[in-house]
Amino acid sequence: MDRTQANSGTRTVSERLRFDEAALTRWMQDHVEGFCGPVKVSQFKGGQSNPTYKVETPGGNYVLRRKPPGKLLPGAHAVEREYRVMTALGAQGFPAPKTHGLCEDDSIIGTPFFLMDMVDGRIVWEASFPDMNRDQRAAHFDAMNATIAQLHSYDPDAIGLGDYGKGKDYVARQVARWSGQYEQDVEAGRIDAMDRLVAWLKGHLPTGEQQVRITHGDFRCDNMIFAADAPNVLAVLDWELSTLGDPAADFTYHLMMYRMPAGIFTGLKGLDLADLGIPSEEEYVERYCERTGRNGLPQKDYLVVFNLFRLAAILHGIKGRLARGNASSAHAAQMVKGLEPLAELAWSEAQNAKL
Repeated sequence: MDRTQANSGTRTVSERLRFDEAALTRWMQDHVEGFCGPVKVSQFKGGQSNPTYKVETPGGNYVLRRKPPGKLLPGAHAVEREYRVMTALGAQGFPAPKTHGLCEDDSIIGTPFFLMDMVDGRIVWEASFPDMNRDQRAAHFDAMNATIAQLHSYDPDAIGLGDYGKGKDYVARQVARWSGQYEQDVEAGRIDAMDRLVAWLKGHLPTGEQQVRITHGDFRCDNMIFAADAPNVLAVLDWELSTLGDPAADFTYHLMMYRMPAGIFTGLKGLDLADLGIPSEEEYVERYCERTGRNGLPQKDYLVVFNLFRLAAILHGIKGRLARGNASSAHAAQMVKGLEPLAELAWSEAQNAKL
């Protein structure tokens, strides 16, 4: 699958995800400063969990994120949390889109939603950053590294997010959460490698004190908007999985790109990184540690396995939403084909992990 072609741009809103545009217009008139209709609504091709729409108006364009209609798993599709964390981080100068309002009233368009600025720039869908030269790739990787280090520099209490999650024992709680969601999603079925991973992760939980910071939960190149002509991160998107937790686990999720081949998701495994101008995994970790004052990532291998499992559990959830009829992306079925190979890769990494 060509991820760039599959995810770029907009399309006509699918029948299942249409809503009353007149009702949205009335809400925007009451809640969005400077708004002037009419509106034209289309649906972004990307976005697996929360349907995402482009809202065009004479005065500018917005992005609308909403919960999908239909049966939802408890705690999933938390657009309210996305709105809150982006609003708080944007106030600190972090590259998050400006937010314009949250609506929790189901009667407006059928499910809760929020509006934010549409940021003009470039989304890169492949971790190898195709169509760039060596120097450009190196600069973009350094920009990603600096951005996640900036995110992990904030004291949650100091920016009004001290109650955004439980924080402590993040990894143990995440293992319990994702293994539970995997086991409870009966429509998606069971996978042998996933069952083995659940047991392995629970049996090798890391010990010791963990930092508590804001974690994005899905930090990767295709959840960022870069400047069209410079290695600058203009906006970090898709905060649905954000919480308070261990920044090392959050960074290691981002680091998974080094362990995955392009054919499974979007990875760098098997590529000549030096020839491409991309830093090695070790160099990338070292730069992050320098920026955050760390002495390394001693639990890196466990966290890599955990994050591979977590990503597989997300794909498993998409498989379940397909079975229930409320997957929001046209290529969800194609993505689910990567579930079992990803689970097998995670199990291979578990067998080779240095703990």
